[in-house]
Amino acid sequence: MSAKRFRTAFSFAGEKRDFVAQVAAILAERFGEAAILYDKFHEAEFARHDLGIYLPKLYGEQSDLVVPVLCRDYDKKRWTGWEWLHIYGLLTNADGKRVMPCRFDFAEADGLSPAAGFVELDDKPPEQAAALILERLALNEGKSKDHYTAGTAGSGEGPRASIPNNLPSLQPFFGRAEELKTIREALDPENRTWGALIDGPGGMGKTSLAVRAAYDCPLGQFQRIVFLSVKDRELDEDGERKLTGFILPGLLEMLNELARELGRPEIAKAPEDQRIRLLLDALRPAQALLILDNLESLTKDDHDQLFTFVKRLPQGCKAILTSRRRIGSGSELLILEKLDEAAALETLADLARHNPLLAKTSEAERLALYTQTGGKPLLLRWVAGQIGRGSCRTFTDALSFLRNCPSDNDPLEFVFGDLAREFIAEETGVLVSLTYFTLPAKVEHIAELTGLSEEPVETALRTLANRSLVVPDQEERRFVLVPMVAEFLRRKRPEVVAETGSRLEERAYALIVENGYQKHDCFRVIEANWPTVAAALPLFLAGPNPRLQTVCAALVDFLDFTGRWDEWLSLEQQAEAKAVAAGDHDKAGWRAYQAGWVHNLRGQADEVLSWADRAEAHWYSAQSGARERALPIRLRGLGHQLKKDYPAAIANYREALELHRSLSAESDDVASVLNELADVEWFSGDLKATEGHYRESLRIARAVGNHEGVAVCTGKLAELALDRKDWLEAQTLAREALALAERVGRQELIAGDCRRLAKALVRQGNAAEALPFARRAVEIYTRLGSPNLEAARETLRECES
Repeated sequence: MSAKRFRTAFSFAGEKRDFVAQVAAILAERFGEAAILYDKFHEAEFARHDLGIYLPKLYGEQSDLVVPVLCRDYDKKRWTGWEWLHIYGLLTNADGKRVMPCRFDFAEADGLSPAAGFVELDDKPPEQAAALILERLALNEGKSKDHYTAGTAGSGEGPRASIPNNLPSLQPFFGRAEELKTIREALDPENRTWGALIDGPGGMGKTSLAVRAAYDCPLGQFQRIVFLSVKDRELDEDGERKLTGFILPGLLEMLNELARELGRPEIAKAPEDQRIRLLLDALRPAQALLILDNLESLTKDDHDQLFTFVKRLPQGCKAILTSRRRIGSGSELLILEKLDEAAALETLADLARHNPLLAKTSEAERLALYTQTGGKPLLLRWVAGQIGRGSCRTFTDALSFLRNCPSDNDPLEFVFGDLAREFIAEETGVLVSLTYFTLPAKVEHIAELTGLSEEPVETALRTLANRSLVVPDQEERRFVLVPMVAEFLRRKRPEVVAETGSRLEERAYALIVENGYQKHDCFRVIEANWPTVAAALPLFLAGPNPRLQTVCAALVDFLDFTGRWDEWLSLEQQAEAKAVAAGDHDKAGWRAYQAGWVHNLRGQADEVLSWADRAEAHWYSAQSGARERALPIRLRGLGHQLKKDYPAAIANYREALELHRSLSAESDDVASVLNELADVEWFSGDLKATEGHYRESLRIARAVGNHEGVAVCTGKLAELALDRKDWLEAQTLAREALALAERVGRQELIAGDCRRLAKALVRQGNAAEALPFARRAVEIYTRLGSPNLEAARETLRECES
């Protein structure tokens, strides 16, 4: 027995956690978790405040073998870089045999020669890495190399030799460390459950997980492992193929095959109603693990009989069941969800070793594929497997092929087809409705679109969540569709999708027109129904131009005030192109002008000037009037102001002001351009002209009932008071401006007034009162991506100091 506390200590970066977790779990089966220095086994110690001092002592004084797992930039990362300094010290102090350097991707570390004796992990599964660690421990202790590995899983991927089995070969496997841990706990003899049920949609890797868990069973836990499957087909990149051999058509034949595997073929000849009892008798001395795969193919009566069987398994026997549907009880239930990001990247890296075109893809492209396939291992492997086949050279090519693939090689049909054939009308309606939602949708939004009451919608959502076709949030109040389900439904239910789309478009159009434009008090209605409105925008963009332009005009203020600048810009750009294609130059001008305004809010001068030119060209083609001639000139003034070309900006604003006054001496436009002129006069140092124009703008805004203009000008006067260091006046004006901005609902104005009020308060020594306003300004500006964020952060720092 070792005198040190830990048999093995690991040092690794976060991206290799899944691999290390599996190696640590294998070693823990032999030595116990307490003897393996891995953070998840010793969470209390890794939470110590002096970990940076304490951890090197654990490596240097209390560990038999230290295993650094190098990856790219291992020695440059914060924690692993610190750990490496101390591990390298062991290597250079005649204690090198206690360090076993391992690495991925031929990574290097400072001070270690590329010729050092690395264990290359790229092609090794966790079992092989664990075996090598056990061999090193044995050699360090003067024992034979196979002292710890004899009779265990060694350097290959095969089963543990001492447990007879009929398991299929283990394919490359990544991730799922937590799921494997849950299954290990369920199979523990001390656990009173009969085993584990792995539930999830097709293509999620249920069978692979069950097989991997069986291979991981420790020596002596079972005397026999029996694998039986009802799966009758599988899919790879070449297409779908029928399965034979151990594939069984139903429960009766599954029981007969189990009898044969147990060496009791005579049970298959007994009366049907006696076979379960006879099999339980046969299992009593067998200490067997049963893997019963793809049970969704069984009938309900077969399900009932099967669960009667597994619930009565004798002591020492356990079962792992897999199904696409949630069935049964009394077990540890695993709802298998998508692969995590790191495991998906490892899967693609493994496939890329044998596919040169796949190897050329970037990490960003692989992450995009991970998102589009919903992290489903089967879809991930299938799409990656198309690279280099036929005309598929990129992921884009492969995803395009996925949407138009032949029936004998259709992964979406393979994954979702059997479930789709069983949908009731309510479930179909709910699923089709969700194909349009780009944001998590509430039950009431889905109910409105389906035309159903909320109760059947809730029932359908629960059923679909159980089938892993929709994903609820933690409170189960909002739901999204699993990726690729929408694509499948558009192909299989086109008429229902089209009908639902028409209903969605009409509902959203009414919401927008009735509650948009300058109806600030009604914006909360659009906000509450934003998932519905956002889902309809692609339909408006694909529909007739006049309706699209109405939608754009109605949403301008709402999108601006609520800070949805990304959506606003995207909508304006696409609607401009639609207007141009329709020969609607007037509306194309408005869309270009609004796109330029978004860029102004973001402080992007070149883009502002470019869109001003586009708007001017469109309105010239439309032979528009004085107002449309003035607006691009004002936009150009904003661009020059951002570039700090103040004389050019002043000239633009004065020209625009003259055009607006030719239409009316007092108007929203006149008030706005006076405000813009005052801004640039301030930057030019003419504070007298600045205040005069702000006050004139405020007077006109009040006269014409422009509440937004009143809020803007009041805030600007507060800013002037701050500039004069008149803190009390600034505080009064900022409070007034904030109340006006809140009433209007424009987020950018609210943030600006919060910053002004916070600054006025903190300069008067009221930091505690100022702090919440400063924090709110930073929060809003961060969300907006505003160029004013740094000024707000500076005020926040002053409040916190």
